[in-house]
Amino acid sequence: MNDDEFLAERFEAHRTHLRAVAYRMLGSLSEADDAVQDAWLRASRAGTDGVENLGGWLTTIVARVSLDVLRSRATRREDPLDVHVPDPVISSAAGLDPEHEVLLADSVGLALLVVLDTLPPAERLAFVLHDMFAVPFDDIAPIVDRSPTATRQLASRARRRVQGATPAPDADLSRQREVVDAFLTAARGGDFDALVAVLDPDVLMRADTGTADGRVSRLIRGARQVAGQAVTFAAYAPFARAALINGSPGIVTAPDGQLFSVMGFTITAGKVTEINLLADPTRLATLPWEPLGD
Repeated sequence: MNDDEFLAERFEAHRTHLRAVAYRMLGSLSEADDAVQDAWLRASRAGTDGVENLGGWLTTIVARVSLDVLRSRATRREDPLDVHVPDPVISSAAGLDPEHEVLLADSVGLALLVVLDTLPPAERLAFVLHDMFAVPFDDIAPIVDRSPTATRQLASRARRRVQGATPAPDADLSRQREVVDAFLTAARGGDFDALVAVLDPDVLMRADTGTADGRVSRLIRGARQVAGQAVTFAAYAPFARAALINGSPGIVTAPDGQLFSVMGFTITAGKVTEINLLADPTRLATLPWEPLGD
């Protein structure tokens, strides 16, 4: 086996981990795959002479690629207030497959990814690499062109924002599933009062519907407002199925096997505190998923 073949083999062994790093950095499955492929091209051109920790070196390359993407994204975005739901990872309600387990380790829910999207690129990188992957600050500092002390401060600021903006979900997945099932049953029946009963009074619904057909993405806050929006879902509710969305109970709607919407829920103290709805047909068409049974 020559050096190129050895590197290719070792890279494949690290691919799932590298994709997990890129997904946390970017919140996009397609961009994560592109970042991993770009990292492979850079690694294959550079070679491994002098590399003692291949996994750490590859992680650094993926982080640099992802940081470039985040910075480019920030300069392109015309309206920073756009409602954007990161790409969900859809799994059967029966459980995660091994690749999804790696991708979603540390409970990388949609609510967390939404908050990560609000962080400056350097803060996001420092937090993701250190807090999620235990990369030392000495190794992160050169990526963000900061001293280790300044890099530690970046991660600390990000950590405070994440902890202050993401409610801790209930630990019991079966209880979460009961709440989501109650929401779905009420939506199917158009039962406004039953919907309000499972929603926290200050529930936030983030609806990312893209711009097709003149639809507008928006934020909806308050139990009665969200329940009113959910009642309009009744026509599609017969096509809704239980699923795991980023490892937590959620709902996938797919009439005739065509993905129409994905809903991720945050359940706290037995109530729905946040709903992240992706119904952008362009993005849904690119998501990897398998049709779910009844």
